[in-house]
Amino acid sequence: MRIVIAMDSFKGSISSVEAGEVLKKAILDCYPDDIVRVYPLADGGEGTVDALTQGLHGSIVPVMVTGPLGTPIKSRFGCLPQTKTAIIEMADASGLPLVPMARRNPLRTTTYGLGELILAALDKGCRHFIIGLGGSATNDCGLGMLTALGFRFLTAEGAKAGIMGGDLAAVAHIDCTGADKRLAECKFEIACDVKNPLTGPEGCSYVFAPQKGASPEVVARMDRDIGHFARLAEMALGCEGRELAGAGAAGGLGFAFHAFLQGELKPGIDLVLKAIGIDKGLQVANVLITGEGRMDAQSAMGKAPVGVAQLAKKCQKDCLTIALCGAAARGAENVNQHGIDAYFSILHEPMSVTEAMERHVTETNLRQTAQQLMHILHKSIDA
Repeated sequence: MRIVIAMDSFKGSISSVEAGEVLKKAILDCYPDDIVRVYPLADGGEGTVDALTQGLHGSIVPVMVTGPLGTPIKSRFGCLPQTKTAIIEMADASGLPLVPMARRNPLRTTTYGLGELILAALDKGCRHFIIGLGGSATNDCGLGMLTALGFRFLTAEGAKAGIMGGDLAAVAHIDCTGADKRLAECKFEIACDVKNPLTGPEGCSYVFAPQKGASPEVVARMDRDIGHFARLAEMALGCEGRELAGAGAAGGLGFAFHAFLQGELKPGIDLVLKAIGIDKGLQVANVLITGEGRMDAQSAMGKAPVGVAQLAKKCQKDCLTIALCGAAARGAENVNQHGIDAYFSILHEPMSVTEAMERHVTETNLRQTAQQLMHILHKSIDA
C-alpha cells in the first residue's frame, strides 16, 4: 500500500513532522512492505515556519529585530538554502502577542522588524519568500517594513515621516530609489486567507484595528490615513491595489507587498502544498492520512487537513482520505463534504485535555489508532 502522511501540528503537544513520523513508524512496524512518505503541513499561519523548515530540511535563523513597539526583540525565520527560500511569519516580528494589553494601540506599532527579517534573509542569499500574514499588532500599511527595506517616506517639508501607524498621515512624498536593489531579484508569495480590501467598512482599520487596541476615533482616523497613503503609493508606483482582495490583511501589509514588492497574495494552504511538492506523492498514493489537534465546523473552511485532502482528490479521485484528530467536536462531520472521506478521534479512554495533550499520550494514541486503521484497510484490500 502506498501511503502519504501530512499531519498538521497538534498545537502544544507535537509538531507536524513529529506526528507524521510517529504514524510512519506505527504503520511500518505492522506492515513493513508499505511505502510511506511523510510531508510537513501547515496553513500559512502559526507553525508554518517550524513545519516547513523542519520538513524540508532547512534551518532556523535567529535574528534581533525591532519589535512592534520599536524596541529590540528576538525573532527568526526559516532558511532553505537549496532553493534560496525564506519562510517568515510576520507575527514573529510584529505580532499582537508581542504587545502587552495595556500598550496596544496601532497608532504606535510598526512592521519595521518584518523588513529587518527580510533583509537578514537577503543577506543569507534568499530570493524566494513565503510570508504568512496573520496575528499582527500593526495597522501601518507596511510603512515600517518598507522603510527598513530602503524605501523613503517624506513629509511635505522633506523630513522622514516615521515608522509607526500614526505616521501615515504625515507622508507627502514617496521615494523608491533607495530600496534595496536585491529586492528586484526576489519573488514574494504571501499567505493571505482574508479577503478584506484596504479601506472602508470592510477594510483593515474598521474590521481588525479594534482588536489591536484602536478606539472608534482611532479607527476612523487610521482608515483616512491609510487611504491617503495608498493613493500616494498608487500614483508613485503606477498601480492599483486598494480594492484587491486581501489588501487589508495584517493592517495593510497585503497592499504593501502587492504594490511595492509585486507580491502574490494566495491562500496559505495553497502556498504550503506547492512548497512541499506533495502532489507528486499524492499522484501514486492509495491513502492520505492527515489531521489536526481539534476538528470542528471550522475545519472545513480552508484549514490544512481539508486543503491537502482536496488536493489528493484532484490528483486521483480514488485516493482514500482519512483524518485523525485529538478531539472531534460538533460540526466536524462537515469535512466529509470537503474532501475527507472519514475522520477519527485518537482518544481511547476518558481523560482531561491536559492529559490528552501530553506528548507521550498523543504519540501513544496516534500509534494505536494508526495501527488499528491499517489493520482494517489491509483486511479490506486482501479480501
